[in-house]
Amino acid sequence: MSEILIFVPTYNECDNAPRMARELAALPIAADILFFDDNSPDGTGKLLEEIKKEISRLIVHHRSGKLGIGTAHSEAIAWAYQKGYKILVTLDCDFTHSPADIPAMIRAAEKSDLAVGSRWVNSGSLPGWNIFRRAMTFLGHGLTKFVLGIPQDASGAFRAYRLDRIPLGIWDLVKSRGYSFFFESMFVFNRNRLLIQEIPITLPARTYGNSKMSTQAAFNSARYIFQLALKNIRRPEQFLLPAPYLRLESNLTDPQNWDVYWNESGETGNAIYEVIAGLYRRIIIKRNLEKAIRREFESDSLLLHAGCGSGQVDTDIQKKMKITALDISKGALRLYSRNNKHAAALVHGSIFNLPFADGTFDGIYNLGVMEHFNEHEINQILNEFYRVLKPNGKLILFWPHARATSVLILNLCHKFMRSALGSKSILHPPEISLIKSRKDASKIMAANSFRINSYNFGVSDFWIQAVIVGIKM
Repeated sequence: MSEILIFVPTYNECDNAPRMARELAALPIAADILFFDDNSPDGTGKLLEEIKKEISRLIVHHRSGKLGIGTAHSEAIAWAYQKGYKILVTLDCDFTHSPADIPAMIRAAEKSDLAVGSRWVNSGSLPGWNIFRRAMTFLGHGLTKFVLGIPQDASGAFRAYRLDRIPLGIWDLVKSRGYSFFFESMFVFNRNRLLIQEIPITLPARTYGNSKMSTQAAFNSARYIFQLALKNIRRPEQFLLPAPYLRLESNLTDPQNWDVYWNESGETGNAIYEVIAGLYRRIIIKRNLEKAIRREFESDSLLLHAGCGSGQVDTDIQKKMKITALDISKGALRLYSRNNKHAAALVHGSIFNLPFADGTFDGIYNLGVMEHFNEHEINQILNEFYRVLKPNGKLILFWPHARATSVLILNLCHKFMRSALGSKSILHPPEISLIKSRKDASKIMAANSFRINSYNFGVSDFWIQAVIVGIKM
């Protein structure tokens, strides 16, 4: 078996498939050739079976019907991994992708994770294309570039994958099974920082017929681009591979059911709230946390993020501090591991019973955690924080305020949802213990042997959370 596999999907390609198979076999490379035929009514599959008699390296798989271009590529990729191929080249059967370009694609793949045949490297790469197809192609490229931030040619099927360098699990992050498969996979590759090289190609007008993408399919693809962009705003980590070393405790229960909130797909049913919350975490809270951490701790301090959530706010401070992330939610830890692959440790545990020795950490912090517990539970949590902190260790709490603008707005939203929409759903888990004042914070902290070092509640986050810094007495 060769280390290289060339894959071509077909549906009604009786005029092109025999010639394509022969030209691929004539290339000066040692490669196996795989065709997937979707039960073509024009007999493409039967023709390919006949050609197998003259091309020993030709493999033909027959699928039950027209199952979609994305599913064809997904199944072929899985098959190539299973068989142990090092490089997988994919292209269309209608000769808009020239077999003569494949050697250059393979050479590029030797030095990268993925080589992509690109229409946008050289000018004049679309000879003979009509105005409509040119407009559709330019529009598609513009959307993937400016909405999804993909710099490469994202919608083409002419690619050379280095399967020995691309983790198999990355394909689980690609959900589309239609034409959107191509730009979604490219989006995922870029989000995971794969090394991608573009090879300039020329795409002539299709040998037979018109574009295989209908107007409806083009509209669906455009809509999916915006859906991906919104998902990326809501939960950007859902497009990242998780760290491989996460260990989950099977006997640990989550009484508040935080896994529902930290659903890895980001689909909790509160899309607008999640978009706003995601932007707020990354733009406002992240900045304020970094400022507090830099002010209170020296570089390489041992810190515990207790109730870490998805870890969107930790992506930069983990470069300067040694952060252990703890959460009771399995979903939250999986998301955290995607955002922060270089965290010192990921721990599946409860803040009521921290699995650490006394005096382990220089500091502890959390954001939007304490308000979800009653007074007795808060005292239990703070006692555990006290235990695992070193002498004079510091505690930073981002604690939503009872007079926060967010509380007012969310109350109005819930009232509108109930009265106008008849909905009883809530936009976030209940906040039963909002902080009321510095005096309130000092009383709570002193009851658990912490001295207030600073208390801030103001314009820096639009009067939403009080930032409380306590020192272990």
